[in-house]
Amino acid sequence: MTEPILCLENIHTHIGRHHILQGVTLAVEKGRATVLLGRNGSGKSTTLRTIMGLSPASAGAIRLDGEPIEKRRVHEIARKGIGFVPEDRAVLFSLTVEENLVATAANRAGGAARWTVDAVVAMFPRLGERRWHLGGQLSGGEQQMLAIARALMSAPKLLLLDEPTLGLAPLVVSDIFGIIREINAAGTTILLVEQNVRQALKVSSYAYVLETGEIALSGPSRELLQEPRIKASYLGQV
Repeated sequence: MTEPILCLENIHTHIGRHHILQGVTLAVEKGRATVLLGRNGSGKSTTLRTIMGLSPASAGAIRLDGEPIEKRRVHEIARKGIGFVPEDRAVLFSLTVEENLVATAANRAGGAARWTVDAVVAMFPRLGERRWHLGGQLSGGEQQMLAIARALMSAPKLLLLDEPTLGLAPLVVSDIFGIIREINAAGTTILLVEQNVRQALKVSSYAYVLETGEIALSGPSRELLQEPRIKASYLGQV
């Protein structure tokens, strides 16, 4: 096992009166892609929001490279090196593709940046073609690509992706998973929340399964592809 970049230890998160995360413990290994699976309402998105400080933990510890971050503010966590692509994408509709990217780069933490505008446009050729279009003029797939590209412009060492293929056409879904592979191969650690279980397990090295706010199952992704519970509950196989 390689060194973990992110550790959650016995995390509890409440939203209003609802106890969403109930003792979540997981680790994301440096340089790897890890996937968090589970049915709707199981707490997957809340886990990412808790890591980012958007839905703060009520108990437990979150460590990034060994440093506690569970009491940090959202902007402080981002500047520690975590990029976040939320389910709603958060693209700035009134800005062009170029302006979306430059605006994010302006807020990156110090240090050399691997991801420049030219680098992300090379990874996302469609964004290059639409570089001067407004964010609101892009298709759903193009907006998702821009959301991921914006997160990369912050030079993250850890990238959180919340349902990046939700609502996209099959061909675009294939493109997004290819991009996830490429980003991870380039050295960025990824924690992915995804409903497309088969493809998510294929692009990741380790997986956790959430059920009603608790980790119910975990293991190497290749092994979970053959796990009877995964086949029956998520892959439609008996």
